[in-house]
Amino acid sequence: MLIRPYRKEDVSRMRSIWNAVVEKADSFPQDEIFSEEASVSFFAGQSYCAVAQVDDLVCGLYILHPNNVGHVSHIANASYAVDEAYRGRGVGKALVEDSLLQLASHHFSILQFNAVVVSNTRAIRLYEQLGFTHLGTIKGGYAKVDGSFEDILSMVYYVNRR
Repeated sequence: MLIRPYRKEDVSRMRSIWNAVVEKADSFPQDEIFSEEASVSFFAGQSYCAVAQVDDLVCGLYILHPNNVGHVSHIANASYAVDEAYRGRGVGKALVEDSLLQLASHHFSILQFNAVVVSNTRAIRLYEQLGFTHLGTIKGGYAKVDGSFEDILSMVYYVNRR
């Protein structure tokens, strides 16, 4: 597996993987499916994007960007998407690990996740193993498509432990 910066020719595959996660509606806050044009603009607008490649196929990706602006712009946020056929093979872990390595070179010292859905237990376990800590739980923070609500966690990773 190779983790590398995305290239323009990757965007169609990235869009497919991203949209599949959005359509599943169980982890991403986004509910908008990207058109080809919108995805080009979205991925280009991030601080950094990388893909996971197995053989010649892009099978996952992540985006890295500021969580907010100004005096807190040193805090990053990230999202990860893995093709369903490649889940459970370490792709997600490799993507998260790479994003942690990229933080300092993009002037970030903290990575904060605002909304990790509590049923996403595999992701939570991975984040904990990699050194993320829980900031808190937001009761009913994730609106599900069936009209119910699920709790979300806020989690944080410090580049240099304080």
